[in-house]
Amino acid sequence: MFRIHRVYDDALLANPRLRNEIGTLLRRSFPGLTERDTRQLIDLVARPWTRGFRHYLFTAEKAGNLIGAAICSFHDQLQFMYLDYIAAHQVERRGGVGEALYQRIREHSIEAGALGLFLECRPDSRAAAPDEATHRINKARVRFYERFGARVVEGTRFEDERSDKTRWTLMYDSLDRKRPLSRTFAVSVIEVILREKNRATCPSSFRRRVRESVTRDPVVLRTPGHQSTEAYGKSAPRSSRSPANDERILLVKSDAHEIHHVRDKGYCEVPVRVREITRGLNQLDIFLPKAIKPFSEKHVTAVHDPQFYAYLKDMSRKLAPDQSVYADVFPLRTDARAPKNLWQRAGYYATDSFTPISRNAFLAARAAVNCTLTAAASLVEGRRLAYSLVRPPGHHAERKAFGGFCYLNSNAIAANYLSASGKVAILDVDFHHGNGQQDIFYDRGDVLTVSIHADPAVEYPYFSGFPDETGSGKGRDANLNLPLPLTADVPRYFATLDKALSRIRRFQPKYVVIALGFDTAKRDPTGTWSLVAKDFLTLGKHIGALNRPTLIVQEGGYRTRTLAANAKSFFSGLWEGARR
Repeated sequence: MFRIHRVYDDALLANPRLRNEIGTLLRRSFPGLTERDTRQLIDLVARPWTRGFRHYLFTAEKAGNLIGAAICSFHDQLQFMYLDYIAAHQVERRGGVGEALYQRIREHSIEAGALGLFLECRPDSRAAAPDEATHRINKARVRFYERFGARVVEGTRFEDERSDKTRWTLMYDSLDRKRPLSRTFAVSVIEVILREKNRATCPSSFRRRVRESVTRDPVVLRTPGHQSTEAYGKSAPRSSRSPANDERILLVKSDAHEIHHVRDKGYCEVPVRVREITRGLNQLDIFLPKAIKPFSEKHVTAVHDPQFYAYLKDMSRKLAPDQSVYADVFPLRTDARAPKNLWQRAGYYATDSFTPISRNAFLAARAAVNCTLTAAASLVEGRRLAYSLVRPPGHHAERKAFGGFCYLNSNAIAANYLSASGKVAILDVDFHHGNGQQDIFYDRGDVLTVSIHADPAVEYPYFSGFPDETGSGKGRDANLNLPLPLTADVPRYFATLDKALSRIRRFQPKYVVIALGFDTAKRDPTGTWSLVAKDFLTLGKHIGALNRPTLIVQEGGYRTRTLAANAKSFFSGLWEGARR
C-alpha cells in the first residue's frame, strides 16, 4: 500500500533529502531534464506563486520511501490547472502509482475551481515518432490520460516543431463535466502555456502561429482511439471550491465530554459549549471528521507526574458518578508529607477551590487527551491543520497540579508527542495564562511556550504569567508571557499578537499548537476583553499565515450565545490564512 501526500512549500524548503529524491526521480523518468532543470523546478514549487501560477507538489510514498511525484500549476487569472510532470519509480509503474497521482490532481483541480486541466505529452502519430519503440511509448501515454477523460486538442498547429526540434501535443481534461473548450479560452490558455511553461523553445512567432491556427469554436477534441473528431456538449456549471479531504481541517471530538457536567450554580464549563461550537463549524465546508484512536498512558505520564496522574485516576474510581470532591485544604508542596487519605490529598494537587474531582471529569479529560493525540498524530502523518474540540480544557493543568476547570493538559501532551519529530511552538490565546504548559516546558528548549493573557496581577491564575518568567536552563528564553490589562482594546491585542507570532517565526518550529480560548470574546463571563466575530476572523488569518502544520486545541470560552459565530469566524480565517 502507498499513500498520496501533498507537500507544502515550507516542508519542501526544509527537507534537502526530499528535494534530492524528487529531482532524481524526475530525471530518471524524463531523461531530457538536467540536474539544474529539476533544481529550478523544485525551487518554483517552494515559491508557491510565480508568473501567475500557484504550484503544487504531490508525492506517493510507500513504507517511508518516495515512489512517485507529480507537479501541477494553477493559473489564478484564467482558472485552469496545468500538469507539469508525473513520475513513478520504475518498479512501481505497474502498481497504480501514476494513476493515483493523476486522479489526485484531477480531484485537486476540481476543488480549486479549475475550468479544465491541461497537459502536454509527445504526439502519438507515427510521423512524430518514426521508430516503433518510441511510437508505442507515446501512444501508451496518450491512452493513459484518455482513460481518465483527457482529450487531444485537434485542428491547431500546437504540434509544430519547436526550436529544440521537439513536438508536443496538447490535451484537455474537462474534469468529468463535458465542458466544451471554447476558442477564446483555448487561445488564452495556449498563449500562457507556451509563453510561461515553454518560453525557451516557443518564441513569439511560434506562439502567434499557434494562436492563429485555433479557428474552430468550440475547439475540436479527438475522441479516444483515433476514432473521429467531435466537440463536447453543453457547458456545465463551474465546480464549487470544496476542498479535498487531505486539505480539510481534521476535526476530532468525542461525545465523552457530555458525561462531565457539574451542575453547581456558576459553573460555566458546561457541555453546551461544544454543541454551540459544533453548530458554528457545521456552517463551514472545510472539516473532515476523524475517529478517535486510543493512546497509552505513557504519553500522559511523560508530561504529568505519574503520582499525580495515578491520584486522579484512583480518586475518580472511588467516587460515585454523581459525586464530586472539592479541595478545602491546600498544603505546601512537600513530597514527603503528601496526605495519605485520598479525600484529604485533593488540596495537595489542586490550585483552586472551584475545580472538583469526579469520576466523569477524569474520564472526559482522558478522552480529551486521546482526541488531541489523534489530531497531533495526523500532523506527523502529513495533515496541515487539525482541531481537537474537547472539554474539559487543559491549559491550567501543570505537571502535578489541576485547577481552572483543567485536569490533564491535552495541548502540552500533544506538544510533547510532536516534539519527537521536531521543534514545537505553543501559542495560548485564551484570556487566562497558560500556566500548565509553562510549568511543564519551563526548562526545555525544544518547545517554545507563548501566552497572551490578562495580567495575572489582577486575573486568574494570579501566581503565573508575568513577563520576567522566561524559562530556565535549556529552556532559557523559550517562554514568553505577554500580559495585557483588563481594559486592553482590540488594536492593542493584535499588536501583541504580532509580537507573539514574530517570536514563533524566529523559533522556526516544525509544528505549532494553538491553545484556543474564546473567553477573549466580548461579554464572556470569565473575561473582560471585547473581541467579536470579525476579530476572531483576523486572529485565524494571522495564525494560518504562520504556514506550519498546526494543531488547534480547544480551551476556554463560556459565552455560549456567541460561541458558534466566533468559532465559525476563527476557522474561516484560519483556512483563508493557511491557503495564501
